[in-house]
Amino acid sequence: MPYQDIISKLKKSGLKGRSGSSFPTGLKWESVKNAKAKKKYIICNAAEGEPEVFKDDFILKNYPEKVVEGIKIALKTIDNSSAYIYINKNYFKKYGQKLKKIIRKLPIEIFQKKTEFGAYIGGEETSIIESIEGKRAEPRQKPPHPTQNGLFGFPTLVNNVETFYYVSKITEGKYENTRFYSISGEVNNKGVFELSEDLTVKEVLEQTENWPEFDFFAQIGGGGEGEIFLPQELDKPIQYLASIIIFDKKKTDPYGLMGKWVDFLMKGNCDNCAPCREGLYRIKEMIDKKKMEKETLDDLFLVLEETSFCPLGKGSTIPFKSLIDKILK
Repeated sequence: MPYQDIISKLKKSGLKGRSGSSFPTGLKWESVKNAKAKKKYIICNAAEGEPEVFKDDFILKNYPEKVVEGIKIALKTIDNSSAYIYINKNYFKKYGQKLKKIIRKLPIEIFQKKTEFGAYIGGEETSIIESIEGKRAEPRQKPPHPTQNGLFGFPTLVNNVETFYYVSKITEGKYENTRFYSISGEVNNKGVFELSEDLTVKEVLEQTENWPEFDFFAQIGGGGEGEIFLPQELDKPIQYLASIIIFDKKKTDPYGLMGKWVDFLMKGNCDNCAPCREGLYRIKEMIDKKKMEKETLDDLFLVLEETSFCPLGKGSTIPFKSLIDKILK
């Protein structure tokens, strides 16, 4: 199949990146394809590491052939390219050998994610590139974007496991506008479910028999930077990372929950950006004292959102702001 036909199919499908960025997949592929360079790279991001997000784990366990097929399609589509699967160490232990057997002689190398520092930010696309290049896993300034100047200075396509899975489905004509939802917390049927991407959060919970019969709140988008929603706010589809975590309102200690978030974010950042590093430390101090100082918090949130270098810092305020506004009010 000519590459333009594949890219046209991706555009027609409306598929967007499933790492949380929601960037149109067809446009990203076209940008890398059309970039003028003697060498190009493709990276499959299997670094999934945010708490209570495990959809890529599910896909790698059940559909590794589809993921590799999606990468293979990218290799055929993008001239003079080779590929990496950037995978966290836990997933490599579980699926590394199986992936190697599927890859065989394809120009795909498996690269284990480093965890010495910046464990979470190490999954951001430019941090992945830095890590593969043997550097410290910290984000790059954008622009230029990886599609123009990525791995070793060459145009680079970065998509995650779920995106490559759906590329293979689209090429086969079997894509039905679905996505994978990871559901966890105080639910009856914890797991990963493939359902329509147009469902509201409430419909997803109902169809999977996970709608709680108690007073609850939900965290949507991951257990590190996901936003808090009340039951009456769940009549809308998920826009970004399809992770749903349910908390029993009566049993959940808000300060304990915020403590888990801040510890994860402090451990997972690259520690190179002062607003993020110092801002999270100050938030942790308040959480430990169980005294959230509104004026100070507002200033910290503003600084984090406006001056942090990368998405981790900018998005780190989301869970705290939403929980404080809706649960601690």
